[in-house]
Amino acid sequence: MKQLTIVGAGWAGLAAAVAATQVGWHVQLFEAANTAGGRARSLQQSFASKPLDNGQHVLIGAYRDTLALMRTVGLNPDALLRRLPLNLRYANGQGLSLPDWPTPLNLLAGIGRAQGWPLNDKASLIRAAWGWQRTQFECDLTWTVAQLCDASGLSPRLIAQLIEPLCLSALNTPVNEASANVFLRVLHDALLGGTGSSDLLVPRVDLGALLPNACLQWLGARGADIQLSTRVSIAQLEELLHTASPDNAVLLACPAWEAARLTADIAPKWAYQCAELPHTAIATVYLHCKDEGFKGLLQPMVALHSNTEAPAQFLFDKGVLSEQHGLLAAVVSACHTERDVLTEQVHDQVSEQLGLSHLEIVQTVVEKRATLACTPMLDRPKPFVANGLWACGDYIRGPYPSTLEGAVHSGQQVVTQLSQVAHR
Repeated sequence: MKQLTIVGAGWAGLAAAVAATQVGWHVQLFEAANTAGGRARSLQQSFASKPLDNGQHVLIGAYRDTLALMRTVGLNPDALLRRLPLNLRYANGQGLSLPDWPTPLNLLAGIGRAQGWPLNDKASLIRAAWGWQRTQFECDLTWTVAQLCDASGLSPRLIAQLIEPLCLSALNTPVNEASANVFLRVLHDALLGGTGSSDLLVPRVDLGALLPNACLQWLGARGADIQLSTRVSIAQLEELLHTASPDNAVLLACPAWEAARLTADIAPKWAYQCAELPHTAIATVYLHCKDEGFKGLLQPMVALHSNTEAPAQFLFDKGVLSEQHGLLAAVVSACHTERDVLTEQVHDQVSEQLGLSHLEIVQTVVEKRATLACTPMLDRPKPFVANGLWACGDYIRGPYPSTLEGAVHSGQQVVTQLSQVAHR
């Protein structure tokens, strides 16, 4: 039987393990942490007897590989995810909200109905969207999103209220640094991927219950050897590679910096490329609203006006989403501020913009290397590392930025490549 040893049980490693098992590989899975999920996992801390997560993750309807993987391991995405038509409105009602209509009618209607945008802004956005479609959602590979907006004639208001929050949430990179080409690719999949592709899919359950736990159970039931709390050393990796063959391979599904450490002597150029990848942080500030009579936000997710002193871009109502009444999760993408300062800034921002008086800080979670900085012409490493050694993850070269879908897609694609090699 073909043997695949996977180092790392994040979403990429789990997707690879399931895909490999489906095509006849025996999987051995190592994970250094005591829980699976990587940078999208549940924490030990809880609120209202339910776990907190290491960040407020959101999927979109275009995440087809992730949704299919959930179904493969016996989960029902419709029960675990709250589906919301794309809604980027602020608490005062201004901003874009798409109706639950087929594309592109939903986009045209959403732009037409958007409050707080003058008619010339709306017209320029429609012109820009048609222009992007005519160029098949491609542009100069060296452009930033800011340069794309300038070339498309978008106003500062549209950039601040639409493009910037979309760019930060999708690429975790500011518009003046983010790759316009990757941003357009994300827009293409979301806006032209069919009915529901632009919908936001917000978890109703903790991240462990959303996918990782079910993957482990599915794999265990099919004979996979799963070893949590087990870190693979350089010596162990080299020993595994001594017996490597097309039917006996090793797959690194750990973060880029850990893959670089493990392969520094095995594949120095590949390791250096991984080590040099730029990363950006995401912070989630959990707040408990104790205002008398608070019944939740007007919608499960609201956009926040953000700047350097008010850094959060979105606020989620965990009472509506996961029955944790009074719990709010504020998300700060491309975060650079020190934790304590950030926490106080977000506390004051939410209090002021939502008119809430009694907010208690529950927890601030900062993933310092949450995603790649998705800059133009970023040279990401290929999945092939050395003979018998491969890699997958949201940092590996592929069509998507550092998202859950990107991680899952990478894990599945590398198994396809491994299987092709094994069949030669």
